[in-house]
Amino acid sequence: MLLWPAVATPQSTDRGRAERLLAVLVAAYPDFLSHHDGNEIVWRDGTRMAFDDGRGAKDFETLLAMPDLEDMFFAAYPLGRTGTPPTVNSDPGRVRYPPMFVKMYGDCTKGEVARHLVDVVWLPSKAGQKLKASRINGVAERLQSVSNELDKLPAEMTKYLAPSAGTFNCRVVAGTQRMSAHGHGIAVDIATTHADYWYWNRPDADGRHVYKNRIPWEIVEVFERYGFVWGGKWHHYDTMHFEYRPEIIAASK
Repeated sequence: MLLWPAVATPQSTDRGRAERLLAVLVAAYPDFLSHHDGNEIVWRDGTRMAFDDGRGAKDFETLLAMPDLEDMFFAAYPLGRTGTPPTVNSDPGRVRYPPMFVKMYGDCTKGEVARHLVDVVWLPSKAGQKLKASRINGVAERLQSVSNELDKLPAEMTKYLAPSAGTFNCRVVAGTQRMSAHGHGIAVDIATTHADYWYWNRPDADGRHVYKNRIPWEIVEVFERYGFVWGGKWHHYDTMHFEYRPEIIAASK
């Protein structure tokens, strides 16, 4: 049995929230997670991981660089046609706890992710582009369902969707050493032609990146129905980016 370090007990005032989020996390990944026990999630193989690492409040950069499971829920994801423009440093779903994602999907630098990749046909009648996504947790199946629904949208939507800029890519997030969600095979980038990304744009005179988006809500709604969060609801916006994060969607309901 494996035991992750830094097992801590949440403060009693936060216990109700922690219990709810622990339950959400277990329900989101039933193939891997068995139950929660105190401050831990318990995997089906007996592995335990702490929800709260006991380090207290973290600044934004620490949340990204050294998160625990609880930190993944630091900002609520606004479902539906809400949440834009986001408030400063509100990036719901951008924080990921690496040990959980590596244990589920594998380490792409060791070839562990590639063995679970399967084909998804992107926009079957309009593009027919083949993409790779992880079969784990039904990601590829859900992405295919997304694709099939998007394929039925009016023709004027296609310019935002095709060609897709890709899915699996064993790389770090631009400007960091953190593994991208693309490295786990759980993310897709739609067409870049009408996409906006904070990292590409110059900050204003106050050092802020002014929010930009051209992606229609109809596209976002389809992805969200199948458990994908949208990078367009991040302060550090990435409007082409969608990733499978059912726990983030469920926690916001």
